[in-house]
Amino acid sequence: MDYDCIVIGGGHAGIEASLATARLGFSTLLITQNPDRIGALSCNPAVGGLSKGNLVREIDALGGEMGKLIDAVMIQYRVLNRSRGPAVQAPRAQADKQAYQAAARAVLEKQKGLAIFMDTVTDLLIIEDALADAGSRVGGVVTRRGHRIPARAVILAAGTFMEGKIFIGEYDAREGRLGEEAALGLGASLRRRGFPAGRLKTGTPARIAGNTIDYSKMERQDGEEPQPFSFDSETAGGPSLPCWITYTCPRTHEIIRANIGRSPLYSGKITGAGPRYCPSIEDKVIRFPQRERHHIFIEHEGLSTNEMYMNGASSSLPEDVQRDFIHSIRGLEEAVIVRPAYAVEYDYLDPLDLYPSLESKRLSGFFVAGQTNGSSGYEEAAAQGIMAGINAAMKLSRRPPLVLGRAEAYIGVLVDDLTTLGTKEPYRMFTSRAEHRLMLRHDTADTRLTPKGREAGLADDRRWERFLKKTEALDAIRELFSQRKTSGPALAEIEALRPHAGETLERCLADARVRLADIIPFAPDLAACPAEWLERARLDIKYAGYIEKEKRAAARAAKMDAVKLDPAMDYDGVTGLSAEAKEKLKIVRPLTVGQAARIPGIRQGDIALLMVLVKKGGGK
Repeated sequence: MDYDCIVIGGGHAGIEASLATARLGFSTLLITQNPDRIGALSCNPAVGGLSKGNLVREIDALGGEMGKLIDAVMIQYRVLNRSRGPAVQAPRAQADKQAYQAAARAVLEKQKGLAIFMDTVTDLLIIEDALADAGSRVGGVVTRRGHRIPARAVILAAGTFMEGKIFIGEYDAREGRLGEEAALGLGASLRRRGFPAGRLKTGTPARIAGNTIDYSKMERQDGEEPQPFSFDSETAGGPSLPCWITYTCPRTHEIIRANIGRSPLYSGKITGAGPRYCPSIEDKVIRFPQRERHHIFIEHEGLSTNEMYMNGASSSLPEDVQRDFIHSIRGLEEAVIVRPAYAVEYDYLDPLDLYPSLESKRLSGFFVAGQTNGSSGYEEAAAQGIMAGINAAMKLSRRPPLVLGRAEAYIGVLVDDLTTLGTKEPYRMFTSRAEHRLMLRHDTADTRLTPKGREAGLADDRRWERFLKKTEALDAIRELFSQRKTSGPALAEIEALRPHAGETLERCLADARVRLADIIPFAPDLAACPAEWLERARLDIKYAGYIEKEKRAAARAAKMDAVKLDPAMDYDGVTGLSAEAKEKLKIVRPLTVGQAARIPGIRQGDIALLMVLVKKGGGK
């Protein structure tokens, strides 16, 4: 059977990509090596976090699924950075891993126009086409069992499985996850076809039996009242389970240092670059010798399992060394290891070879998303997945791609960083990467992106109606306060409505909610939301000056992004460009002057020259 689109991989990028294309009316086939592992949370049992929670809410605002999935299965909820400003606050939730997988698979299986097929893709079908943007276009895939499946678009979302290899001390195996075979053949095929590829590394900690832990020696960390990630959810969460905090000690570090030569990270067996922001425990001990201890967070893997996750103890040391250093940690003296920690090395494709739509520059109709692009994290993968899915659908329907700006979404920052700056190590989203982060608060994601999801076709009538009611309500609240002065007593009154620790906003809004009830009679079905709306209005008013400043800066940047460049421009023939600028512009092939300006090493003089060239008609 022919399909409009084939998605390779059933991880978080593949889930969002396949749902997006199917929901937009295109027949879609999701090919995965094991349908039972669709939506697996391969590493930490959590969704969200600093900047990552923003990504999840943006995915939801566009019409994606991750927010709804975590709402259904969360077992602890917290807002991180409560003590800091709203620009750097974000929700994070522990997930029941098995329930998350089951929920993800159920959504895919119920989706009209989407089929799941168990096999391994080993090559692409390519059609030479002089009319295609790149001179050739994708025509489908070839699988290990010999199937040749035609499709007009293909989205690659292979995660850590493409030519994957795991390492535990001296042991290694061709696997993408412990106990799961790697996807062999496709990475080698893409390299032969000229796709720029490299190797990256990531890792995961050991899982230990919960009934062998002495929690009395640890610090307990409880969650907060669960709140939904999805703007379309009324409630979130089931039973709330605590996490536990313990620490490494000098004995832990001594064991690790004595065995460092047995780590594949230090013996030379692993060649791929690992994430600096999330180092293994052996990296921490070697790189920070002055530290006497490091945090270890003990987190539940789910309601139906005894396994606990050791957040902060990622490692690739041999199993006997893992056992010894774990037993040196307070509360883990008798801990039984259920699954050892390991590192995994895998192929990735250089994201500089992609347009901001995540389509390949060298093969029309071929899109790449997730860790295959050099990123790291469930949320980063899902964000790329929904964008690749939307843009594959736009390509199939001959509509222009959806490209989000850096001032519009963390997703915009993520994609722009990957396709403009590239990466030599696993890329993770941070709030510090977003220069307009005050405009990108997690609570404003629907205002920023739901209209774009609606335009693309992912926001259905029910969601759109709900969004319009909320927008009308927010306007009414702002009008209520604008009738008074938005400074002095009025602002002080708004600040007084802020909830305190352990107190929900609803509990401190008795008289305010009466006033709101008078001005929001048009949204009785959203009666539980006035507190959330008032908090949103409070933040908008409080930071209005800063937000306006960011908007002006964003508008200046948008002017440069509006100046188009021909991706086929002959930069070697542009007199006056520095040799470094020519080389980098040829690699990135920027689509706008704004994108060119964000390439490291491009000087202001180079940008001025490009602007002159465009004005003369040479940039189009």
